[in-house]
Amino acid sequence: MTAPLLTGAPQPATDRTVTGENLSLPLFRTLSGVLAGHPYLKVVVDRAAHTWHLLDTAAHPFHVNYIATRILGMDLAALDADLDAFNASVYMDPQRRFLLGVLSLHTDEDLEGRERTFLVLETTEADTMHGELLASFYAFVRERVDGRLPLLLKPANHGQEEELAAISEQRVPRILSHELFGTRTRTPLNPGEATGRLRYFATHEAYAAAEPALGWADIVAMPCLPDDVPRVAGFLNTQPITPLSHTNVLASGWGIPNAIVRDLDRLLAQDALDGAWVHYRVREDEIVLERLEQEPALAAPAWHQQRIRLEPPLLQDAPVLALHRLRSADRDRYGTKAANLGELHHVLDSRTADLTAFYGRPRPPREDLTAHLAARLGLSAPTRAELNAHAARFVAATVGAPHGVALPFALQQHFLASCAPLQQGIGKLKMALELDAGDVLDALCLQLQHLIRHTPLPDSVTRQISQAFPTAPSGRLVVRSSSNAEDLPGFSAAGVYDSVTTVNSTGELLDAVRQVWASLLSPRSVRLRHQVGISLDDTYMGVIIQEYVPASLGGVLVTCDPTRREDFRNVYLNCSPGSPEQVVEGSVLPQQYLYNTVEGGGRTLALGSFGQALPAATRTRLAELSLTGRLLQSHFSGSHLGGADVDKPLDIEWLMTEQGDFRLVQIRPYAL
Repeated sequence: MTAPLLTGAPQPATDRTVTGENLSLPLFRTLSGVLAGHPYLKVVVDRAAHTWHLLDTAAHPFHVNYIATRILGMDLAALDADLDAFNASVYMDPQRRFLLGVLSLHTDEDLEGRERTFLVLETTEADTMHGELLASFYAFVRERVDGRLPLLLKPANHGQEEELAAISEQRVPRILSHELFGTRTRTPLNPGEATGRLRYFATHEAYAAAEPALGWADIVAMPCLPDDVPRVAGFLNTQPITPLSHTNVLASGWGIPNAIVRDLDRLLAQDALDGAWVHYRVREDEIVLERLEQEPALAAPAWHQQRIRLEPPLLQDAPVLALHRLRSADRDRYGTKAANLGELHHVLDSRTADLTAFYGRPRPPREDLTAHLAARLGLSAPTRAELNAHAARFVAATVGAPHGVALPFALQQHFLASCAPLQQGIGKLKMALELDAGDVLDALCLQLQHLIRHTPLPDSVTRQISQAFPTAPSGRLVVRSSSNAEDLPGFSAAGVYDSVTTVNSTGELLDAVRQVWASLLSPRSVRLRHQVGISLDDTYMGVIIQEYVPASLGGVLVTCDPTRREDFRNVYLNCSPGSPEQVVEGSVLPQQYLYNTVEGGGRTLALGSFGQALPAATRTRLAELSLTGRLLQSHFSGSHLGGADVDKPLDIEWLMTEQGDFRLVQIRPYAL
């Protein structure tokens, strides 16, 4: 039957919400919408009335709005005025009247390979239902759903997983997030839309043979794209990868669609897609590949006319400096990565940086989110000054900055100017770029890289690098790039320049520095910069030398959900044992987590190449790291840049030491 209209509650003309009825599959399909490729239906259990409401998805996108207006007779203005308290009453009160959830429809194969359909019941990610309440919720819904449909409960966060661990699976059959979504056939990675020619490569050998001929109108599909893929119209992966891989960061920076489509082989055979012109669209709730009957008339993409102009760097003699002595303004002499690490040292030491600006921004209907931040930090009604001070202490207690030194652009320029063959080679490369002589470009770049790696350093350059470490390093060092031609709007350069992670002597250190300098002139980096109009004359390379820190865990986090850009709550984190390079290079498939930095809570999205989830205590520490990333975003994207957009996310590489401490080894803008 239709739920009654209450005073003051708007009644959509086509509202098909029902109350009290049992749920059959036809009724589910009538009321459901589609999210992430799966039909879903919102449900509200009213414990006081001992009934439930099956919401028409099109008419009622929010549980709380429905409860307030349709059941309690409130108007939306009254709800908005006290929204946080209302949310607490339905999501966090252990004696709550209402239980809120979503039913979604899924299919998989049984042990005999037969397809089966089943329903999944889950709460929202901020819900704090204890174990008995979860069991009661499941039993209530199970009693009212067609008995022929299997029903599984999916805990929405780590807290619920731990609560359910004490309850038998016979009583509450369940499925965890990583079990449900880790086997998805199609997963959006980067939203976008493209029309182009689909090129499928089953092996890297087949791709390598065709790569020189790939162009801007191609959509490249293969099991796992290589990091050096050229700029094309779109990406398709047929095997799982992380949204924080280099190739997906490139897709994000280039604004092109990218997705995992595990059944692409079937689609290729079914619709003869390989080599065909297609329209390719990736959204949060759909992935579409539509074959076109004829080649379309395509205009060259906008980036063909893009011209990125760099601010002139400061090339006068600059000293080799310890990282802690740099600030963000030093990017003009040492590069963005080095300057950001110096700024991190300042933030951790100063205690005066505003780390709460993200939470202070109005997000209607809320004036700000500072009460939520206070709750995350364990504070009760602090003043803004108290909140700022506590946030600074929290960040400083959670993470550390790497020790090391930065080599300025001027050192690289002194080295290049010291060698006549290098100057001649650079002149030839500039001429080839001016003439668009692509046929000789790669050879010229490779010759220059060879020269840089094997040309002796001037004594003055050797002395400055060696003096950074007065004696031969007794331990391992890491040498990283820090260019002025990266982390730019429209040009992220993720994975384009070299890092050397194993340096054990002074001789190896000098070789590593030259390798990093040489990466500025690799064929790929030169081509990518040339495509967006970055002149070779304007590009410079600084170098970061860091002490190697043994790590038990390492990874990357971005202070957003890469697949849901409008989501301001969540931080996405990947990790694997050891260094973060394994995550970004794709040498292993990392574990993937999502942490809510507003209401709290986290969930496991995928276990990757590993057989089990991290211990609960480690996941709690990762939640603290995620909140720290969000707080740092306020500084690096906003306040110290003169009021820039504090919603711009960060990309942070991190390590957990063998002692359980966190070290941040890189901070950069996340390409959006």
